[in-house]
Amino acid sequence: MPEFTYQKSSYSDHEDECVEVATNIPHTIAIRDSKDPLGPILRLGPASWAAFNDAVAAGRFERG
Repeated sequence: MPEFTYQKSSYSDHEDECVEVATNIPHTIAIRDSKDPLGPILRLGPASWAAFNDAVAAGRFERG
């Protein structure tokens, strides 16, 4: 299996916690913690990734 090529959000800086996302493998979106690149990877299909992005945009994960 090819390796994931991760990208960090342009909104993040180098000191805060951030996630990295890889979209270079067809039909798979891989997500990992930038501070633990050898740690667990969350893999999503395109529909789940789209639903997650929609939820973030709608503010469903805002801290209160």
